[in-house]
Amino acid sequence: MIQALFFYIFAAITVASAVMVISARNPVHSVLFLILAFVNAAGLFMLAGAEFLAMMLIVVYVGAVAVLFLFVVMMLDVDFAELRQGFLQYLPVGMLVGIVFLAELLMVVGGFTFAPDAMTSAVAPIPDPTQVSNVQALGEIIYTRYVFYFEAAGMVLLVAMIGAIVLTLRHRPNIKRQDISVQVARTRSTAIEIKKVEPGRGL
Repeated sequence: MIQALFFYIFAAITVASAVMVISARNPVHSVLFLILAFVNAAGLFMLAGAEFLAMMLIVVYVGAVAVLFLFVVMMLDVDFAELRQGFLQYLPVGMLVGIVFLAELLMVVGGFTFAPDAMTSAVAPIPDPTQVSNVQALGEIIYTRYVFYFEAAGMVLLVAMIGAIVLTLRHRPNIKRQDISVQVARTRSTAIEIKKVEPGRGL
């Protein structure tokens, strides 16, 4: 009874926070609601017995990613009104992506409704939680059966990180840049210049 009560509390706050993330006008408020959604999702993981995932959600997402978003939004002072000007021209693509996601969600819900035992017959056997810890069970599953998928996800994140760096890298004109080849090729005649200064006179 207590677990069900906490589940409904955490789930309601998570859904409400997620709605506020996309509906808040102030981006700083959106990030704060995102942090609240992460914290309550961690509570749901704790109720499910996945304490390692709950800890990772708090430490990695709340402690690093969401705080980084908050500082970036506050420091860059992005003009979101200018970004929203081309909203209507991307609306058909957004609606198409939303319809695809909705169809996938309906397929998942329908699968659980019509065939509740379909998932249990296809997944790998999970180690007994009474014999091993949650961290050890996750490690045995991820790094044995799903190791190639784990490495593929890492490659996708690496490509995304490089793409973000390339897209945000801006070359500004009239800025002195370091040229390693020119520095290595320097000689004594090009590096220093000796001037004879007469007594009582400056340069």
